[in-house]
Amino acid sequence: MTAVVPPPRSAEGLLRPRRLTRAEDGERLRSLLWVAGPGWRMISSAVLGGGIGERAWVLNAQVSHGYRRTDPDRHLAALAAAAGVRGPGVGLMTAADVSAYAHARDGGAEAVVTSGIDVRGWAASAEEGGGPRAPGTINIVVAVPAALTDAALVNAVATATEAKVQALLEAGYDCSGTPTDAVCVAARAPSPGDEPCTFAGPRSLWGARLARAVHRAVLHATSAR
Repeated sequence: MTAVVPPPRSAEGLLRPRRLTRAEDGERLRSLLWVAGPGWRMISSAVLGGGIGERAWVLNAQVSHGYRRTDPDRHLAALAAAAGVRGPGVGLMTAADVSAYAHARDGGAEAVVTSGIDVRGWAASAEEGGGPRAPGTINIVVAVPAALTDAALVNAVATATEAKVQALLEAGYDCSGTPTDAVCVAARAPSPGDEPCTFAGPRSLWGARLARAVHRAVLHATSAR
């Protein structure tokens, strides 16, 4: 059975994830579920709901160390269904304890970050292949209350990643991340007559706000370890 813990009363803003718990293979595992509702477009590198499209929820699920399932998309879909969400969404996973997440906001942009950095390194490494390795994963979920073009959504992923690396270096980690990091950026779907933002780089309005929110959240999540 999945237990749902409501968000704290002090939580405000767009990103208000609920904490879920479940028993699986003799372990007590946790998840974060953000039900964004209709009217959102998301871009993600997630195994479930990845790519660009309309999405209504984001699930960030903790899995056991040494995860061996070869169908993580079906696993995440089953967890989302058990949590009561329907329709298209995004499913992320990590071996880290997601209940210890960090949240930051800047000018309306918000970021929630879960961090496991036991396995880390630089992206341009001499090491090749081998597939994903647990338990190191940094998952970043960002919400922006503005409409972004497809190109700006891609730009936002790059900006969030740059901010992540900046925070890791400031936290004292000589790395660009872990081999299994994932990101999801959610933006409002454009209303009739809206003109979506065409840029989300670090010097654009929403890119700058997104970068500062991600930077603070990653810095807090990694410095607390």
